[in-house]
Amino acid sequence: MADKEQVKATILEKMNAAKKPALYLKDMHKWFEDAKPREIKNAANELVKESKLMFWSSGSSTMYALPERAKDEDKRGV
Repeated sequence: MADKEQVKATILEKMNAAKKPALYLKDMHKWFEDAKPREIKNAANELVKESKLMFWSSGSSTMYALPERAKDEDKRGV
């Protein structure tokens, strides 16, 4: 079992460095070798509850995004 706080910190760090403003949960799985998919999902959902991440929807898919990056993309019409 991975340390939840470490998983959350890694998610935020990698989301800030990602080229895309929004990522699927499956994209986050690539960042961890020792964490189970459920642990990653729970950590990401906690970050949403803490307003550090947000859900972003394209209409057919739901992704995770940093609030400031998602708003920038919405303004640009991307």
